[in-house]
Amino acid sequence: MKWLKTSAVLPGFKSSLTITLLWVGGMVILPFVMLLLTTLQLEWHQFWQTVTNQRVLASIGLSLKLALFATMLNLVFGTIVAWVLVRYQFKGKALLNALIDLPFALPTAVAGIVLASLYAPNGLFGQLFTPLGIKIAFTPLGIAIALVFVSFPFIVRAVQPLLSELDSSLEEAATTLGADRFTIVRRVILPALYPALIGGAGMSLARSLGEYGSVIFIAGNLPLVSEIAPLIIMSKLDIYDIQGAAAVAFLMLLLAFLLLLAVNLWQWYLNRHTLSK
Repeated sequence: MKWLKTSAVLPGFKSSLTITLLWVGGMVILPFVMLLLTTLQLEWHQFWQTVTNQRVLASIGLSLKLALFATMLNLVFGTIVAWVLVRYQFKGKALLNALIDLPFALPTAVAGIVLASLYAPNGLFGQLFTPLGIKIAFTPLGIAIALVFVSFPFIVRAVQPLLSELDSSLEEAATTLGADRFTIVRRVILPALYPALIGGAGMSLARSLGEYGSVIFIAGNLPLVSEIAPLIIMSKLDIYDIQGAAAVAFLMLLLAFLLLLAVNLWQWYLNRHTLSK
């Protein structure tokens, strides 16, 4: 612990570090440890049988696939919205900027009920697609819409600050050198935004993987069709299969951790690569 005895530029390092470790340990690490201990109550063959069940694998695969889809969609439209909010002045801009955070404030159950009402076959939007033979509510498409809704602000709020600090003279210089708009976006703007895009995508993906409240009402919850992993966990808890629920939750936690680790390593590489230029 020699590094704790070294003098810091700012006072209070030891006490601040102690509080930080205690808080992170109690609020973050301890629940994960308890989840692991609960999972370890199962024998290996019981754990393997639980996590390789057809319904469990189908629900995890559906959750991952739709979370990735929602994240990619939000990367495109979230970046466009952030660009509009930063680069243009128009009436109602403050209101639009405030509406971006609405999914954060709205209870997820309320969001699920509203989305199910909108996209049901007799809903405001759903009835427009019903004559075309397109069903949105109670299908994976409805789940994707719910995930896009709840994770959309992460991309906008990650890109917006970096975009506002981007030096517009770089774009002017590229224009002077004869670059067209597409080249400026591809060679000047996007490389500067990559770290923020990756960070926002990581947060959006994590939120989408664990979302339950807004999805449960619009999913339909049909086994092997529109059943998500959080629903499997809740179903096991309803029948008091605590160890089985912990096993599925542990697998989801492991997958989410690996995805977030990959995202953070990618972001670290991009930050280092950008600073080295």
